[in-house]
Amino acid sequence: MSNTPTWIVGAAMTPFGRHRDRDLIDLGSDAALAALADADVTMQEIEIFAVGNAYESNGMVAQRIQKQIGQTGIEAYNVFNACATGATAIRLAHLAIQAGEVDVALVVGVEKMGKMGMLGAGAKARSDRKVYEPGGRFGAVMGTEGILGTGLMPGVFAQAGMDYARQHDVTFKQFAKVAEKNHRHSTLNPLAQYQKAYELEEIMSAEMISYPNSVLMCCPTGDGAAALVLMSDKKRQQLDKAIRDRSVKISASVLSTDPYTPTSHAMPDINTLTRRAVDQAYALAGVGPADLDLVELHDCFATAELVHYDNLRLCDEGGAGEFIDSGAPTRDGTTPVNVSGGLISKGHPIGATGVAGLYEVATHLRGEAGKRQIDGARVGLAHVIGLGSACGIHILERSAT
Repeated sequence: MSNTPTWIVGAAMTPFGRHRDRDLIDLGSDAALAALADADVTMQEIEIFAVGNAYESNGMVAQRIQKQIGQTGIEAYNVFNACATGATAIRLAHLAIQAGEVDVALVVGVEKMGKMGMLGAGAKARSDRKVYEPGGRFGAVMGTEGILGTGLMPGVFAQAGMDYARQHDVTFKQFAKVAEKNHRHSTLNPLAQYQKAYELEEIMSAEMISYPNSVLMCCPTGDGAAALVLMSDKKRQQLDKAIRDRSVKISASVLSTDPYTPTSHAMPDINTLTRRAVDQAYALAGVGPADLDLVELHDCFATAELVHYDNLRLCDEGGAGEFIDSGAPTRDGTTPVNVSGGLISKGHPIGATGVAGLYEVATHLRGEAGKRQIDGARVGLAHVIGLGSACGIHILERSAT
């Protein structure tokens, strides 16, 4: 493996929301062509193409997008890894560059979800027939969902939040402050699915989905795409200075899965694999939490963001409640988190999410984030987690040349 960096030289993102007039391939193609134009390269220069998509992942999405942006005969990969799908596609392309097999890669994350509603196994949780005979992989005599833990996302992330709250005296109001912050941040992001601020009391009194997450503390489904052009260090040196100056270095790319924990068969553990991944990423990049100018983390629910303050070492151990109270993760705070509005307000089209996180961080490091810009941003972190589980961490740095 090479010890030279991989660079982001092109980045683009469609608005997230309901695209009734654009299908999956249109959205992916729009983002891909915009990223190519941003990098000032053509499809003929791309040597590997990786596409992250969840809900049509068996439909050769990469090849279908190529029919609109250029069929050049290159190798193409269709990637699915739950909510970490986009980050996994980026890592695949990064590894190909690091291995010296290619110099230029195109990555697209794309999803067309519409109003899909709550994700998970709820419709399959219990049989309508009262037949108590052992069956399935675990020989269960009845549905175990909600009895021996849960695999439903609202339940998993509510439980993670409540476990943390019991251990560290976090309150419902502190969880709600996360959503209040992200909705407020989204008003500065023209690409966000929702761009409306809510008062704290509105968030706390909204319909309860899975305590302590009300509906305004949960991310929406939607449509959208994001794309990156990645390049080797050697190839980047051949670019015009204007492109080099806007390029962003990938200082660390890490993907982790669950180690064994005593409760992990009943409830996914969102904490351990995140801690292991971020510790590895900090070591690879040679930076620490105090060096981060902004963070885009996986706030599928408000509880998720708060516990990840601790998991990503952004606060003292057990101090996530005090961290949100201090204002540290606000846009004007010491460690801005989810300046984009996060998944709660920016939206969560699953295949696009991981790529969109890097797009957001790179846009700030380039100084091109408009009204939401974090002034002087030089180092940022993007985090995603897909239940099952997979955690992707990328640390990015602003170009010094």
